[in-house]
Amino acid sequence: MDADQWDERYAASELVWSAEPNGLVVALTQDLVPGSAIDVAAGEGRNALWLAERGWSVTAVDFSSVAVDRGRELLGGRSVDWQVADATSYVPDREFDLVLICYLQLPRSVMRPLLRGAASWVAPDGHLVVVGHAVRNLTDGVGGPPHADNLQDEELYAEAAHGLVVDRLEEVERPTAMGIAIDVVLRALR
Repeated sequence: MDADQWDERYAASELVWSAEPNGLVVALTQDLVPGSAIDVAAGEGRNALWLAERGWSVTAVDFSSVAVDRGRELLGGRSVDWQVADATSYVPDREFDLVLICYLQLPRSVMRPLLRGAASWVAPDGHLVVVGHAVRNLTDGVGGPPHADNLQDEELYAEAAHGLVVDRLEEVERPTAMGIAIDVVLRALR
């Protein structure tokens, strides 16, 4: 989908995703000391807003201006630097203590360089956290894109974490209303 299609999707409903942060993001970040964070492909910003509530200085990037506007509306006094930009070409002007990518499902030819780039944005003693729908979801789980090339696995994430210290890299099962979804998660430290 392109930015215009995502704009239409976000404009068609009050909230496309839950207002609550993703449970895996919470589990992977709740023990980290707040600092600077970037939420790449943030959508309406549920994870960015949750991080900001916990004292993080957050930059939220998404290519849907409708999603970014929705995130700004949901702020409720929380401070987030909202930016409309395409994750595939965005390059920040600084490093972050936390680089977060949650359910950005692009073809591997696009995800590989994007994840490598994101890893380079991690400041010393900072973390890279990535959550995505696993390839195995096609045969053993529910949800996510219907094409294997847009799904992720531990090998892809391990490549992204090259040069970082990986402290979690695995598939996890996540209960949903439709059944069990299978995700892959990465948390790595510079």
